[in-house]
Amino acid sequence: MSETPDPEVVELASKVFDLARTGDADALAAYVDAGVPANLTNDKGDTLVMLAAYHGHAAAVAALLERGAEADRPNDRGQTPLAGAVFKGEDAVIRALLAAGADPEAGTPSALDTARMFGRTELLELFGAG
Repeated sequence: MSETPDPEVVELASKVFDLARTGDADALAAYVDAGVPANLTNDKGDTLVMLAAYHGHAAAVAALLERGAEADRPNDRGQTPLAGAVFKGEDAVIRALLAAGADPEAGTPSALDTARMFGRTELLELFGAG
């Protein structure tokens, strides 16, 4: 028997996902520090890190990673935050994820595969594959 989600919880989760999309690092950090899971996922399996990374917010990515978010956690399609950042050309986010130990070979397609696909030779070198 499934429970109907509490509307207040759904509203809070929506707000936190929006903070990740807009890159409000301080507010995200405060919510995670107050108990919101650092690896909270939406209905597509996107984590807060994935949303912040895809939208180019390196400071938000770093704040979440510092609070225990997983750098390589894939969404339901097998995509990782690093591959998303490579796809979007977000170099500062790429560096923040790598500094936290993100694996360029994780996910489908991986960040390495994505860099190859888009001819990003400088990233291939950064990933140790150039």
